[in-house]
Amino acid sequence: MRPMKNTRNFCIIAHIDHGKSTLADRLLQFTDTISVRDQKEQVLDSMDLERERGITIKSHAIQMEYMHEGTHYVLNLIDTPGHVDFSYEVSRSIAACEGALLVVDATQGIQAQTISNLYLALGHDLEIIPVLNKIDMDNAMPDEVEDQIIDLIGCEREAVIRASAKTGFGIDAILEAIIHRIPCPKGDPQAPLEALIFDSVFNSFRGIIAYFRILNGTMQKGDHVKFMATGKEYHADDIGVLKLKQFPKQQMSAGDVGYIISGVKTSSEVKVGDTITHVSRPAPKAIEGFELVKPMVFAGIYPVDADDYEELRASIEKLQLNDASLVFEPESSAALGFGFRCGFLGLLHMEIIQERLDREFDMDVITTVPNVKFKAYTTAGDMLEVHNPSGLPDPNHLDFIEEPYIVAQIISKSEYLGNIMTLCIEKRGTMKNQVYLTSDRVEVTFEMPLSEIVFDFYDKLKSISRGYASFDYHIIGFRQANLVKLDILLNGESVDALSTLIHRDNAYVFGRKICEKLSELIPRQQFDIAIQAAIGAKIIARETVKALRKDVTAKCYGGDISRKRKLLEKQKKGKKRMRQVGNVEVPQSAFLAVLKLD
Repeated sequence: MRPMKNTRNFCIIAHIDHGKSTLADRLLQFTDTISVRDQKEQVLDSMDLERERGITIKSHAIQMEYMHEGTHYVLNLIDTPGHVDFSYEVSRSIAACEGALLVVDATQGIQAQTISNLYLALGHDLEIIPVLNKIDMDNAMPDEVEDQIIDLIGCEREAVIRASAKTGFGIDAILEAIIHRIPCPKGDPQAPLEALIFDSVFNSFRGIIAYFRILNGTMQKGDHVKFMATGKEYHADDIGVLKLKQFPKQQMSAGDVGYIISGVKTSSEVKVGDTITHVSRPAPKAIEGFELVKPMVFAGIYPVDADDYEELRASIEKLQLNDASLVFEPESSAALGFGFRCGFLGLLHMEIIQERLDREFDMDVITTVPNVKFKAYTTAGDMLEVHNPSGLPDPNHLDFIEEPYIVAQIISKSEYLGNIMTLCIEKRGTMKNQVYLTSDRVEVTFEMPLSEIVFDFYDKLKSISRGYASFDYHIIGFRQANLVKLDILLNGESVDALSTLIHRDNAYVFGRKICEKLSELIPRQQFDIAIQAAIGAKIIARETVKALRKDVTAKCYGGDISRKRKLLEKQKKGKKRMRQVGNVEVPQSAFLAVLKLD
């Protein structure tokens, strides 16, 4: 067995696009983990989607071997996803490490996510190695950004490593810092087994493969193990370490990072953050920090062609194998037919799922307006979770509604501060704090409802700040809100797919806009169509689509007025009868246009 003091476990934390995946590539190349033949950009990003968008969606782990001053070291890199939606996965990956490389782009400086992930790392007492990346760029500002890093962590100037992941400059200094500054794992190989699961992947031949880090104890191939959160027991058919491929091992002990294959078929049985222990000699308690990942944003996904319903179900189930945080349940809508109500971690997660449905399964889908989870309290004192406006109890039974609130941290250049504050206040935000990080960079903290940022907040923030502002948020709980259910009625019939839960102050404007939009898009019929927006029984906006009229008096040339009146009366009766039996078809384009309402 290799001595534990020669092992280093570390992760890389950075804002999106600061060069995390490229740095990982260089480390793999430098330690000869990857041959020249296998060399490609973003080795650890396995999905095409990750490569194109330049973001890491799944966490990965890889083991590197490095000779330093005659000693053989093993370095385990646990890669983390970079986006705020996946912050729980990031926290579990961080919990599996002893140190972190804090990568900051020398052209952009510190951004919101860097700070939030840094706090996570400091909360787990990780050793932080600051790396200033992209210093080969013409527009790099190494001295200014170095000052920002020193202000943020309070380290010495010599501690910041200047590097360029693209050209390979400074990589040897980073490897040396990993060995000298990051502590070796602590843990007792003789203690009861405690291993933290930080990720899982699905393999169509072997089932679910869980990635773990052993904190205490020793695991052998064939051991009878138990997953503590689910209480299920398995046999460790195969254990080993992760290089570019899997390397099986007979035994692994405290400090090691690897994979376990135990014939698990469903992804819901392997939960990120769970603890693996022995059945015969279990650990006294599970590793702290485990929580069930809760979806925060909900949207309906419907097939464009109703016959594809079963195919869509199969596609979503396959996606769920790779992504356990996706939840779904069947639902039906009078307007869109049968579909699914899906829960996502956030907006990026939702976009990725849509994109993967399109790419990997070739499914054409319609997604309804995303909304968040509300808690509705009835007059009888019961609490209902509402994911869909149609699930709201009747107004006369409803006591009050609570909605989720977030704390948003926005970092931007100070010249855009006014616009950003206006935007946040429009979105019902209350300002909590404002800190100048440097003379021209400011961090503002707002508390605001999650439902307000779900729709178009991020796009607006980027456009008013010319792409400079970075944004990060976390949920702080539920608060009572003055929300109303806005129904859209066509000739007195409610259209369920268009109803929304909205703040009372915004309801009038929004209702007016929807009615105007629908009046342009609904084709004219032989009778008048009344389009109304209503809160309960109160109509707050109305538009009318006028009837198409046939000129029945065209054949009367001159002659008596009573002849014409008789024809018009006959037409009027026909129109009245038609209004009673006629129903209004809402075209698909109308739904899509309402989803894109600004």
